[in-house]
Amino acid sequence: MSRSLVTVATIRDAKRLNRRVTMLTCYDATFAKLFSRAGVDLLLVGDSLGMAVQGHSTTLPVTVEDILYHTRAVVRGRGLVGPHVVADMPFMSYQASPTDALRNAGRLLQDGGAESVKLEGGAEMAPTVERLVSAGIPVMGHIGLTPQSVHKFGGYKVQGRTESDADRLVRDAKALEDAGAYAIVLETIPAALGARITSAVSVPTIGIGAGASCDGQVLVGYDLLGLDPDFKPRFVKRQGNLGMEVAGAVERFVAEVRSGSFPDDAHSYGA
Repeated sequence: MSRSLVTVATIRDAKRLNRRVTMLTCYDATFAKLFSRAGVDLLLVGDSLGMAVQGHSTTLPVTVEDILYHTRAVVRGRGLVGPHVVADMPFMSYQASPTDALRNAGRLLQDGGAESVKLEGGAEMAPTVERLVSAGIPVMGHIGLTPQSVHKFGGYKVQGRTESDADRLVRDAKALEDAGAYAIVLETIPAALGARITSAVSVPTIGIGAGASCDGQVLVGYDLLGLDPDFKPRFVKRQGNLGMEVAGAVERFVAEVRSGSFPDDAHSYGA
């Protein structure tokens, strides 16, 4: 999908065409260029940058200004064609009122260059989603484990294990669909529930720890690449071990500088 500019319509049509959607979090221009060349459909400028980039223990400290900064970089790296760029709405940028949400989402599109926004929450957020969509701002929903509610959940725990919780998440998904969300992220829920929600809605579901029946999958780009050897949640399948490669490359650089073998004539300028 990503050899031309991927749009909301492209993503929405993917479910009808039975074509799986791919999404990775992305925080800078270099990775945006690499992920785009590899054919990823969506780049999510996630508030996960709070943990992956800033070193926080949760996503809660991330601000709209942080998301704006990283979104601009990702859009520049993506170029004129390639993946659809989604900007996360950080904690307290949309929960207080639909008016706050509209103002902040508008900034992410107008100032950041994003093409849609993602926000967390189910039926309680449907009026906000409807307000944004009616203003011309495409919205991706996010239910299940919603990291901005980590303190409410008491940690990063699997959601929807009980029948009542599963029924509520199905209702949440339908409410987001009715409000106009063009896709819904399903995070850390039983695979059977992921399949149930995917069948219950006509918009694509994008899973992260939600089983193989979702219409697409998303991972944190750094996790996929194995940049942090110490972090490996169950739902992550590493496609690389770049953390070890980076450490090895830097160790070789340090050794060559200290031994005097770098720079050599091949890496120096003549008269």
